[in-house]
Amino acid sequence: MSQKKIFLVFVAISTVSLLLHHGGHLSWTMEAFHLGCPALRSHPAPGLKPKHTNVVFLKTHKTASTTMQNLLFRFAERNNLTVALPVQACGHQFCYPRSFTSHFVHPHTLPPNIITSHMRFNKAELQRLMPNDTIYVTILREPGSMFESLFSYYNQYCQSFKRVPNGSLEAFLEEPWRYYRPDEKDSMYARNTLTFDLGGDKDRPATDAAYARAFVAEVDRVFSLVMIAEYFDESLVLLRHLLSWDLDDILYVKLNMRTPSSKRSLTPGLPAKIRAWNSLDARLYDHFNASLWRQLSALGPACVAREVRLLRRAQERLMRSCFGGRMPLLRSAAQIKNKDLRPWQPSGKVDIVGYDLPVNLSRGFSTQSQELCLKLIMPEVQYTRVLLRSQSLRYRRGYQLRPPQQSHPLQQPIRTVLPRHPQVHRSQPPPPAAPGPASGTRSTSTSKPAAGTQGRTTKLGPKPSQTQAS
Repeated sequence: MSQKKIFLVFVAISTVSLLLHHGGHLSWTMEAFHLGCPALRSHPAPGLKPKHTNVVFLKTHKTASTTMQNLLFRFAERNNLTVALPVQACGHQFCYPRSFTSHFVHPHTLPPNIITSHMRFNKAELQRLMPNDTIYVTILREPGSMFESLFSYYNQYCQSFKRVPNGSLEAFLEEPWRYYRPDEKDSMYARNTLTFDLGGDKDRPATDAAYARAFVAEVDRVFSLVMIAEYFDESLVLLRHLLSWDLDDILYVKLNMRTPSSKRSLTPGLPAKIRAWNSLDARLYDHFNASLWRQLSALGPACVAREVRLLRRAQERLMRSCFGGRMPLLRSAAQIKNKDLRPWQPSGKVDIVGYDLPVNLSRGFSTQSQELCLKLIMPEVQYTRVLLRSQSLRYRRGYQLRPPQQSHPLQQPIRTVLPRHPQVHRSQPPPPAAPGPASGTRSTSTSKPAAGTQGRTTKLGPKPSQTQAS
């Protein structure tokens, strides 16, 4: 046999061997290839664009953002990245609803690659903290379902909701100004919550069309991707392409969900009232929902549909492997034996469900596989604690080897004890919020005092798969 034929046979055998080795990802790659889709990969390869690892994800309330946060936590751990986490005085959020500042970041989590815990957006502070090539991402949700979720979840925390007779959403929307106090503690849950989280003026009159247009335009300039909760999987496809990530990097399990009995359906007329009361949020959602579909269209509907289908198949395989060959069952906190997997409960009126791993998971499982399954379903509060412990240990080990003068410039002014502020919960852990502007190379924003006592903020000014949060 000639040398040329021997070489070709060797190449053929090597190719088949490689494909068999990566068999779990073969269909993902080959189907995309036949569609002419952008490259899909599950392992690094020479010449391909490296994964982007510097990301700000603005975690908004009741938008599936807890699911996104878990995904980002796991990505950071797999790639040995640093996640900025809050100082102890802030709990598991960056002293929300105060405007974000680098003083809220734990010194053992500096300098960061990723930041994803709840905050009120402050672009100037984030630019000071994060690398110059950071990509900014956030997520929005349809105003009707989001407001129903906020009203249910924060009914025992937000005074605007607590004073409504019989906890009636209909009564609140009939006369919202009868119950709502703009400067009151936790008032941000009762009106234009997305706008507030993004650093805007939640109480700007609906008649101020110029402000609304400028605010939406600035969010559009700052954020490279605004995901939509109702189209979570499609949004993840765009995220994967934006960051040059792999299939394995965007696998998830839905977290922080309510039981059906904790939800209420909206009667006719209520969605319109919710949109009118939250007019800025409605404008944001309409703009970025349309923007999402323009981006999906540019990527190619056939490619997007195929990627979504392959994502869901891979997700099901992962879940079945973690749950003994079956799909996981949602359980109430009382039914979950492992305390590290019990989701936080906002009140006795709302039941947040989670997952429990099979007791015999360790049989035939490597330690690494057990850890993956555990982290996949770990609630926000517990995962934040685990991540802070591991990063603090890494920091202390590195500090012992570091020359005396070498430290991150932001470590010196960090305060571990914060001044008292009426907006920070201290009697109990702040309630976890639901799942929540982009490219760090875009325009900067201007500063403006926020309304009332919510603290100072950086204003954003001029310039379906149906995976919803519960």
